[in-house]
Parts: sequence; C-alpha cells; structure tokens
Amino acid sequence: MRIAVLIIGIVVALFGTLFALQGFGAVGGSPMSNTTTWSVLGPIIALIGIGIAGYAWRLKT
Repeated sequence: MRIAVLIIGIVVALFGTLFALQGFGAVGGSPMSNTTTWSVLGPIIALIGIGIAGYAWRLKT
C-alpha cells in the first residue's frame, strides 16, 4: 500500500510540474501553453503530489 501511494504522489507531482511548465510557456504545442490558469494550478498540484509522496514515505509498513 505504501509503495502505491508513493507512486501516485510522484505521478501527481510530475503532472503538476508539467502543467506548470505548460502554463509558463516552457513546453509548447498544447492549448494549456501560456495560460495563467495552469501557471497557478500547476505548482499547487505539484505541491499536493509532493505532500502525498511525503506522507507515503513516512508511513510504517
């Protein structure tokens, strides 16, 4: 269970980072590129993913 939650947290953090980069315009070719919404939501999603991964890391098996 711990490994599954850790992987989910990492995936969520990676998606949040991707969304942020698209929002900032660093990754192009998407309707999300250069959009303020994703510039704000991306880092929030990434932090949530980091929180989930950190929680899973601290769980005892």
